[in-house]
Amino acid sequence: MNRPLPKPWITAISPYVPGRSTTDDGRKVAKLSSNENPLGTSTQARAAFAAAAATLDRYPDAGATALREALAAAHGLDPARVIHGTGSDELLHLACGAYAGAGDEVLYVRYGFSVYPIAARRVGAEPVEAADRDYATDVDALLASVTDKTRVVFVANPNNPTGTFTPRGELARLHAGLPADCLLVIDQAYAEYLAPEDDDGALEMARTLPNVVVTRTFSKIFGLAAERIGWAYGPAEAIDAMHRIRAPFNVTTAGQLAAIAALGDSEFVARSRAHNARWRGWFEGEMARLGNAGIRAVPSKANFSFVLFEGALDAERAYRGLMDRGYIVRWLPGQGLPHGLRITIGTEEETRAIAAAIAEMAEGAA
Repeated sequence: MNRPLPKPWITAISPYVPGRSTTDDGRKVAKLSSNENPLGTSTQARAAFAAAAATLDRYPDAGATALREALAAAHGLDPARVIHGTGSDELLHLACGAYAGAGDEVLYVRYGFSVYPIAARRVGAEPVEAADRDYATDVDALLASVTDKTRVVFVANPNNPTGTFTPRGELARLHAGLPADCLLVIDQAYAEYLAPEDDDGALEMARTLPNVVVTRTFSKIFGLAAERIGWAYGPAEAIDAMHRIRAPFNVTTAGQLAAIAALGDSEFVARSRAHNARWRGWFEGEMARLGNAGIRAVPSKANFSFVLFEGALDAERAYRGLMDRGYIVRWLPGQGLPHGLRITIGTEEETRAIAAAIAEMAEGAA
């Protein structure tokens, strides 16, 4: 062979496809495809970000010490067991890289986050998909899919892209049924949108159990998607293993300062959560009115709604119709979901307009 060849498990990867921000003809329109915060970013976080301009010539704190301490204080954690990452995506890859490799299996639920199979294949492991239960995590199906090769199990809660939620008891049952040498990674990118009574107990599991890691992000409710800041918590041994393969200086100085400020702006977080709960509930109610047209929203606990089109109006037509009207949402045929659209809960104006447009298109297709 006269040239280097990538490993076969690398060429087997289907690259991650981000939510679009422009239309087919290049127009910039309302972007409701990436679950970003429609209220923007905390003013406190913006000010902290701007202040970092004075130190552009210096590397950031490689250990993100102040950020880890702020996170530990906010959640009652040990800062030594907090790890920071380039978004929670890097942390998902680190967990896989530390605990799985060639000949191993990485398990996740069908219609789970598309990064999971990428993280598995990146290290030569085999991704294994368990059946869902009406677009939600099926604990029994996951446990039935465990083999002696299973090393990592990913569960997103709330789930992306469907918005479904696994309650505390079911997560505990999943963990109890896993082998002791299997790492359970609970991806909580949307945890801050949950009501207090919906706490799934994941952080407590990560505090007390030797094989549970929780990942979170500042990209969603905190409105810092551009800075790519994530964090994770778990047993000291797991966090140490992940640190060994973490990229150095992986979170910028501006990102660290902005994240600390965002964490302290509880008013902005509460306002974002309330806005989302109000307009997600309203939107799901509007979709319920279209049930006779074969349209329904899967009940969501996140900052988006997954809408199924099972009647005369199909998802692709709705996707393109919304684009023509100035709104980009997420159509996911590549994830086995050609019949659904993931729609970020936007501003009041955007949410009302999307609902009206879908109703109009459904009526026209009847």
